[in-house]
Amino acid sequence: MRRLTGALAAVTVLTVTASGCVTVHGEREVVPSATRAEAAQALRDFTDAYNRADKAYDPALDAGRVTGPLGAVNQAGLQARHVTDPGGNPQHVPLELTDARFSIPRKAGWPRWFVADTDSNRDKDTGPTDTRWLLVFVRAGADDVWKVAHLSVLAPKDVPALAVDEDGFAEPVRPDDTGLAVAPKDLSESYVAYLRTGRPETFAPGPHTTEWRDQRKKNAILPGMSTQYVDQPLDGGDFAPLALRTRDGGALAFFATRHFERQTAAKGVRLNINADVRALMTGEAKSTVTKERVSDDAARVPAGRGAVTVINRLQGLVSAKGE
Repeated sequence: MRRLTGALAAVTVLTVTASGCVTVHGEREVVPSATRAEAAQALRDFTDAYNRADKAYDPALDAGRVTGPLGAVNQAGLQARHVTDPGGNPQHVPLELTDARFSIPRKAGWPRWFVADTDSNRDKDTGPTDTRWLLVFVRAGADDVWKVAHLSVLAPKDVPALAVDEDGFAEPVRPDDTGLAVAPKDLSESYVAYLRTGRPETFAPGPHTTEWRDQRKKNAILPGMSTQYVDQPLDGGDFAPLALRTRDGGALAFFATRHFERQTAAKGVRLNINADVRALMTGEAKSTVTKERVSDDAARVPAGRGAVTVINRLQGLVSAKGE
């Protein structure tokens, strides 16, 4: 995970769009978001830009190929690493994304989007460390380029089986789909409400729900240190949720959230601030530091009633303030 969060800059994950929108007599046709050749080229373009940025620790080199929650974390992380390692990444290993399987929905208008399910060279291809990288590409208009808004890193067994039509195209899920346990447009708000209060009890137990809440409770009051947490939905513009239908009638949804962690040290106790936090920090941390993180989230949402399972959360620091 060190290498994963290094260049992705503390990753954590947005509205996807695709190529060409056809207009006929002022009406927009429902067309595939991209051809498979366009999707493959978009993946190559992203990987090339990512590698240039990671090697130089220069956020400008891939700023045009990331957006949404992944973009927020990637850019802030590279900015921090540029401060801590101005000469670039001494441990750079080029990222390779192979065995790409594209899930391309048909839709009208913009934005358009698709998902690339890939194998990376950041793992071993067998055993418990084997993973798949799911990248959500978006395109906001005909003059825009494909950008990656979300990244989910999953074990192969945890990648949901997606529904496809007779032509092999994926089925997009409407943001307001009421046939799901939680409509995609409500996921961000529901998730942060759960983190605050433990309700609604819509989310299945796991590392990103019950276990995360338990860990926060333990960290809230430590000797000489108190920690407060504030969670906010992040669901507008480039951070709007996206979802594809799964074979069981549910959905694989990608969404984003924002999280603040405020640490206050008692008199005589020193705050422990690492180099990455200090690189993004404004002000002077005399007794308090507030860290802002963006989280790139993915969930399996069942049809009808049932528990939403958060299957991935890549979270990264985007700012810090000392007081």
